[in-house]
Amino acid sequence: MEYPKHWKELAKNIKEKANWRCQKCGRVCLRPGEKPNDIINLRAYNLQVHHWNRDPSDNRLENLICLCSGCHINYHRGGKGNVSVGQLSLFDLSKF
Repeated sequence: MEYPKHWKELAKNIKEKANWRCQKCGRVCLRPGEKPNDIINLRAYNLQVHHWNRDPSDNRLENLICLCSGCHINYHRGGKGNVSVGQLSLFDLSKF
């Protein structure tokens, strides 16, 4: 299961069609090269393209959805993804 060679271009087109918004929570995400508007809110959200069936070689439009980094992490943490435990974690959870 591999991403196609034109994945970056395909993902950018999907993000543009979603108007750079998460299709789950509606959060507006940063476009390439864009920075957060204010210094207080440094938490930036990047938009990612997710494969519903977890197969990166299946790039049919109905299999792709734009998710902000938070929603994408939550999806994979819920055991619905194809990543190993802790791969998308931001913190070392073994100490909790």
